[in-house]
Amino acid sequence: MKQSAKAMVFGSFVADSLALGVHWIYDTGKIDGSFGRISELLAPGEGSYHPGKSRGGFTHYGDQALHLLNHLQRHGGVFELEAYGQDWQKFMTGYQGYRDRASKATLLNLDSGKSASECGSPSTDLGGAARIAPLVYAYRKNPQALAEVVKAQTALTHNSPSALAGARFLADSCLAVLAGASPREAFEQALAGGVADPQLAARIVSALGEEQGSVRQKVGEFGQACGIGSALPGAVYAIVSSPDSLEEALIETVMAGGESAARGMVVGMVLGAHLGMASIPERWLRGLSAGAEIAAALDALP
Repeated sequence: MKQSAKAMVFGSFVADSLALGVHWIYDTGKIDGSFGRISELLAPGEGSYHPGKSRGGFTHYGDQALHLLNHLQRHGGVFELEAYGQDWQKFMTGYQGYRDRASKATLLNLDSGKSASECGSPSTDLGGAARIAPLVYAYRKNPQALAEVVKAQTALTHNSPSALAGARFLADSCLAVLAGASPREAFEQALAGGVADPQLAARIVSALGEEQGSVRQKVGEFGQACGIGSALPGAVYAIVSSPDSLEEALIETVMAGGESAARGMVVGMVLGAHLGMASIPERWLRGLSAGAEIAAALDALP
């Protein structure tokens, strides 16, 4: 299981890095015309939300996921909310990358004296849940504890019922895949276990029921935006459309535009866990600026 769990984490990071060059470009025609088929890691272009980033770097989602991984390494694989909240506050106060609304609101709340358990914004974006691969890795042998720390980590910045429900669904799905289920089986098991947001559950069921159509088409129908009600079903569809090819699923996810980074991190997590390290193109792994740092952190965790 440990090797599959490592692939889950690396799959999440390569997905974010692959999306970096075109993140939040909603016009798919512009992606086609300016970039072609994105099969390589790219630096963000002029006008990007991520200026100053280089090829192989991360969006703010990947940067926060890396910060979480390093925090877990420093604390022996243990996540304690107040300690992490203080660490996150320091990190984001000096952060030079993009700060989304959820991060800004959370920082304001922390700076005003609110605790880590009450500082979260009401954001419904997928970004909060998309960061959880390091937590699933660290707590993969303790599902009950994992559910609690995933909820706490997500609520730190995205404290809305739909974001928390989506995070739990994703964690449960990853655990099921690590235990040997196919992605579709894992999603069905997680749905059977209950999703606290009925509307989100219905949209995931819809994504699983689709049998034809490109990822770009279906992401367009669900919505390219950041909200978990749009982004998570789009990621689910990309996964079940290419369950045997992480590379194809991630490229199609990025080519669908919009919130490609958070969607991609979900796709990379699940298919990495399912298909293992051999499924992640070596050129992507070599291109990750933080690849050695990620590997060292994972090796240091039990």
